[in-house]
Amino acid sequence: MAQELTEANFVENTDQGVVVVDFYATWCGPCRALAPVLEQLQNTKVVKVDVDQNQQLGVQYNIAALPTVVFLKDGQEMDRVVGLQSITQLQAKVDALNAPPPQTP
Repeated sequence: MAQELTEANFVENTDQGVVVVDFYATWCGPCRALAPVLEQLQNTKVVKVDVDQNQQLGVQYNIAALPTVVFLKDGQEMDRVVGLQSITQLQAKVDALNAPPPQTP
């Protein structure tokens, strides 16, 4: 199950490695539909942020629609998707972020 984060513990839980952040609201139907999809992600940490309870994080990440999934790497936003997504689409983004950088000859 994804860890629920707040404004108080967000940075310390998202500043290392690849982290998938699910910005959601309890009243949002597509958010509830996306939750079990996110649970299937492999090789990443998945966390949740209730934007009604953590409005400052919603503003900081410019969340305009729900659900919004933000992909962080070492605390920096690398990608985002808005709306209900398939596990295949989400896993491809995680895999790309986890891939080693290309070697230069």
